[in-house]
Amino acid sequence: MMARLLLVRHGETQWHAENRYAGVSDVPLTAKGLCQARELADWARCRGVDAVASSPVSRAALTALPAAEALGTEPEIVEALREVDFGWGEGRTITEMAAEDPEAVRHFHEDAEAGAFPGSEAPSAAAARATEALRGLAGRHPGATVLVVAHNTLLRIALCSMLGIPVGRYRLVFPRLDNAAVTEIEVDGARTALRSLNVPARQVPAGGTRNLAT
Repeated sequence: MMARLLLVRHGETQWHAENRYAGVSDVPLTAKGLCQARELADWARCRGVDAVASSPVSRAALTALPAAEALGTEPEIVEALREVDFGWGEGRTITEMAAEDPEAVRHFHEDAEAGAFPGSEAPSAAAARATEALRGLAGRHPGATVLVVAHNTLLRIALCSMLGIPVGRYRLVFPRLDNAAVTEIEVDGARTALRSLNVPARQVPAGGTRNLAT
């Protein structure tokens, strides 16, 4: 049976406010990020969410927790939903990296797979674990709606993989997922359908087809 996965990027952190690559670094939520988590919980209560899953990284887990509490459930922590390790890029902005090695940044912009940052996890590897994790959640919750809180890069890579788009193009096809915004997909075995993209939770109607525009 088909499952609906509501993919959500965690709330704002200080590094994200500064456009720094957080990756595997454990960066706390800002006051705004905590507020976004509460807004997500209010929306999830009205949306008919059946289960909540989260990346193990604290900024995602803390974003998911209020929603799980509002629904009277425990969030399922899925290790494979952790963010991509950006290696050389961890904790840095694109401007800082370009000042040190403009060619490395240019290659990354052209193709994030072939031009992955030194020491980083390849998008193809992240896609494999994320796709398996999301299809696994769908398989464990047939016919249900699952709120999944994870990360900007991981979710964009997963979307590319599950929709048949080359993962090295994730930055071009999906430029950004906003903090606490919802992307809805339907998963039925190997089939994936995109229902909505990057819609703020407080603006998503509780049922029906959603606008695919950001």
